[in-house]
Amino acid sequence: MTIALYMDHNVPQAITDSLRLRDADVITAFEDEAHELEDSQLLERATQLKRALFTQDDDLLAEAAQRQRKGEKFCGVIYAHQLNLSIGACVKNLELIAKAGEMADIENSIAYLPL
Repeated sequence: MTIALYMDHNVPQAITDSLRLRDADVITAFEDEAHELEDSQLLERATQLKRALFTQDDDLLAEAAQRQRKGEKFCGVIYAHQLNLSIGACVKNLELIAKAGEMADIENSIAYLPL
């Protein structure tokens, strides 16, 4: 089993394109016409689609942490700070999660990159 990824609208297109070249299951908020949703709604949308949300947005990270504290279910968030990880390293980490992980590994949790 693999982990399907949902990319926040602020994620560089190069990350999405590189993951697709590596056969990762990826859709973007823009492709889903959800790019204007508030953070809480975007996380809910990813959960509805059963996809882990990848973001570099601190506010979305805070939303996920708040859901954890409240015990609210979500499909998981993968976070990388924009300045701490190159695009190539980000792609490698996300590919590993997407191909080697299972949804049960990430549900209701936050994964921080680099691994």
